Amino acid sequence: MKLLVTGGAGYVGSVVTALLLEAGHEVTVLDVLSAGHSDAVPDGASFVEGDVHGVGRVLDPSFDAVLHFAGRSLVGESVQDPGPYWHTNVGGTLALVEAMREHGVGRLVFSSTAAVYGDPPSQAPLRESDPAAPTNPYGAGKLAVDHLLAGWARAHGLGAVSLRYFNVAGAHGGFGERHDPETHLIPNLLKVASGEVEHASVHGTDYPTPDGTAVRDYLHVRDLADAHVRALERCVPGRHRVLNLGSGGGYSVREVLAAVRRITGHPVPVVDGPRRPGDPAVLVAANDRAREELGWRPSRGLDTIVADAWGFVRGRQEEGTAP
Repeated sequence: MKLLVTGGAGYVGSVVTALLLEAGHEVTVLDVLSAGHSDAVPDGASFVEGDVHGVGRVLDPSFDAVLHFAGRSLVGESVQDPGPYWHTNVGGTLALVEAMREHGVGRLVFSSTAAVYGDPPSQAPLRESDPAAPTNPYGAGKLAVDHLLAGWARAHGLGAVSLRYFNVAGAHGGFGERHDPETHLIPNLLKVASGEVEHASVHGTDYPTPDGTAVRDYLHVRDLADAHVRALERCVPGRHRVLNLGSGGGYSVREVLAAVRRITGHPVPVVDGPRRPGDPAVLVAANDRAREELGWRPSRGLDTIVADAWGFVRGRQEEGTAP
């Protein structure tokens, strides 16, 4: 297939692009490089630097499908300055689906988020049928896109799948996390292990969990990418589907910290602090629907996630390209 990957120079987009190329697809990456990196575009993919609003100059009827990762993703930033989030994440997606309709490209896989669920009232694994109640503009915009895609499917026959991520980590070969600023737990712990910073922070130690720290569902980026390839193959014209991507279980901050210490051999000092407003005690995904509809299940656990992420960090240090 001939595929367009928006945001393919970013973390998840680059790994998905690599897998698509390995599967023999022809891939064009469109990325404005505001958060992505040109050297993260896998060899073999065509690269166009540009904003998703200008997708019409890239897309044409020869494309079979689009995988859409382009967008802003910092929750705190979205609260402080929501305008760019609505402009890029919602307005950019509208420009994309309009261009797809114009050129007769009928399949779309969309990178969504667990932030659409907001602060869930219980600690049970979240299902796609649970209420969507985002608490910030980032999550609200992603949910708005889901409504947009559902309407486009009904009115114009688009076949679309929204994949809601929980916590993604790990690396695939030379493709890993390089966010600035970095807000995710595992890469921040690895910054301590690599000597980049002196300590990491633990936000909240009094949650109603076994060790008092928050529990999250961690998924290896390679497993996540595999779900995208499967979703692409299962887009149904005129139907929009929503699928959670998670392991079905979870690890506490202390458990993740123990894994990082064990795998890196570094003590990884941390400083305990208060909870962050809005952080739920437990956020775990039920993945039954993804198993049933995609034939997908994650196969890589926490130790593999940490080991692959650590290998990526050490590799960049050895090449002299860190951070």
